[in-house]
Amino acid sequence: MSATGYGWLILAFPLAGLLVISLGWRVLPGRLPGYIGSATIGLSFLASIGALLEIQDRPEDSRQLVDSAYTYAATSGFHADLAILVDPLSVFMCLVVSGVSFLIHVYSIAYMSGDRGYARFFAYLNLFVFSMLLLVLAANFLILIIGWAFVGAASYLLISFWYRRGTATAAGIKAFVINVLGDVGLVIGAFLLFDKTGSLDFLHIFEATGDTFTRNDGTLVAACLLILLGAFAKSAQLPLHTWLPDAMEGPTPVSALIHAATMVTAGVYLIARTFPLFEQAPAAADVSAIIGTATLVFAASVAITVTDLKRVIAYSTLSQIGYMVLGVSAAAYGAGMFHLMTHAFFKALLFMCAGSVIAAMAGSQDLDRMGGFRRAMPFTFAAFVIGALALAGFPLTSGFFSKDEILAFTLNRGGFFVVLGVLGYIAALMTAFYAFRLVFRVFYGDPVPEALEMQSGGLAHGEPENPMTGEKEDTDVGFPGPEHHVAERAGAMRMAMAPLALLAIVAGVLQIPGVTDAIEHFLEPTFEESRFAGTVPSDGAELIGLVVGGLVSIAGIAGAYHVYVRRPGLATKVRERFPAIHRFLVNKWYFDELFDLVFVRTFRRAGEFGRSVVETEFVQGTIVGGATGVVRAGTSLARAVQTGYVRAYALLLLAGLGGLALYFLISST
Repeated sequence: MSATGYGWLILAFPLAGLLVISLGWRVLPGRLPGYIGSATIGLSFLASIGALLEIQDRPEDSRQLVDSAYTYAATSGFHADLAILVDPLSVFMCLVVSGVSFLIHVYSIAYMSGDRGYARFFAYLNLFVFSMLLLVLAANFLILIIGWAFVGAASYLLISFWYRRGTATAAGIKAFVINVLGDVGLVIGAFLLFDKTGSLDFLHIFEATGDTFTRNDGTLVAACLLILLGAFAKSAQLPLHTWLPDAMEGPTPVSALIHAATMVTAGVYLIARTFPLFEQAPAAADVSAIIGTATLVFAASVAITVTDLKRVIAYSTLSQIGYMVLGVSAAAYGAGMFHLMTHAFFKALLFMCAGSVIAAMAGSQDLDRMGGFRRAMPFTFAAFVIGALALAGFPLTSGFFSKDEILAFTLNRGGFFVVLGVLGYIAALMTAFYAFRLVFRVFYGDPVPEALEMQSGGLAHGEPENPMTGEKEDTDVGFPGPEHHVAERAGAMRMAMAPLALLAIVAGVLQIPGVTDAIEHFLEPTFEESRFAGTVPSDGAELIGLVVGGLVSIAGIAGAYHVYVRRPGLATKVRERFPAIHRFLVNKWYFDELFDLVFVRTFRRAGEFGRSVVETEFVQGTIVGGATGVVRAGTSLARAVQTGYVRAYALLLLAGLGGLALYFLISST
């Protein structure tokens, strides 16, 4: 089978799973929807491997394959096809998306088994994965935008999965609205490119870029900035980041799926895919690099103070996506995609571990209520430590090699990129600190009652409540189910977590400076036209960067150990000593409050004015009411005239004739 044939199968399998589960959910017993959903994603992963093997057998200069299913529109030389592009970048993304998504599906088989919306959940998951795969395989902006919109819709369904929770539906709406804003930017940017190049196909636009646009051409810069608007909305970069922490309202497997392998990596992929545009418009690329760096520093600072377990991990995603955006914006394409892959492994693992801990806590996500789970949950503890080490960039873990390669390349660019690289190292120090802040606060210290319950062979169950508001809930459809599942007692959860833990440790061997360059070499045919191809730091500079990154990681972990293990009261004293700084960070730099004041309240008041004044008083009262009054008066006059007496009609006729005669007499004079 050809590589493009495998490409169509990559899409067909999750779509088939979606249709089977959606149409047959009433008759599919027990966990069968979960097995079907997982199997179809597993088959998609196998098809991705098939595509990988096929393109590897081709010469490097012929590894960009386009296949069209049908032509959507063709007129005056313009073609818009339902077409896929199979090249090293799209295959790389398919492997990461389908592989990690398969493990998240397997994890969900056990984790969600007590939920009344079990079949619906797996239908949504398959829709999400299908949409993401469609996005990364798109050969033109038309199909990309379709996949982009599908991902946004699927994210809304999954974030609002527990739809009877007000906080969940609000979070879903927030994510949808912000992503639609980005969608509009992407559509307009694509239109600007089409207007100048006459095409929506990626390869045609990239080929025409050098001849059509001058360096930093105004139209091209505007198009790239609009593309960045779409990318930043999807990847939750400043200032369009506020939806992502709220997305934690969805079930924990949803958090893992959105943060690790699918939605938030779409923006990074888009910047990498359109790299010829950004290299011709370096002003836009510089904006992207600066915003990525600002995001990674902002998110790391907030993660130090937040006390919701899932939200700390969510802010770590914001920060790590910032590293990826910095990498692909600084033309470190291989490094950026390498970090995308390693991040998918350890971030999915961390969320899975968090789900296990939250289940043991009977649904509570509050760090202040956790502690001492090390002996009660040894498997979860070991997996969490591995994920935290990789997140912290601890030496020889996967995150160590991928993150520090981005920073080394950034420093090698010189100029203002040196400042961005230094800020990246500062954020890396904070990352190591908050990663092990989680480890020490959740698993060390005196065991909380829930940990003691686990140690005695039980499992804590409390009155169901919303962890954000404390509202009492039931366990009916639209709320979390009554059961709690932990990795120590659910084989499916362990089966999903173990491979991720292994990959979080060993995946770094694919890209060791001076030793291996598997990712760079594989992606080289996609980025061979880059002006920066081959301009990588020397092996010595990369090794120095690794040493610095390793020391920064160790320092951050040591700082967390000192604060939370050796002197457990120190954090409270620091918080009391600097209350204003703590309030600023724990309130997320007041971005939500600022947006509420500037946008939400403004538009709400405008809507209320439109409803009460424009619609009710002017339209209904004046326009509609006025016209109705005129018609009503006319009909009343007509009814009054229609008396039924012949003499009255004769009188009206004579009056009319008299009036006409008078008119002609006057006009003739």
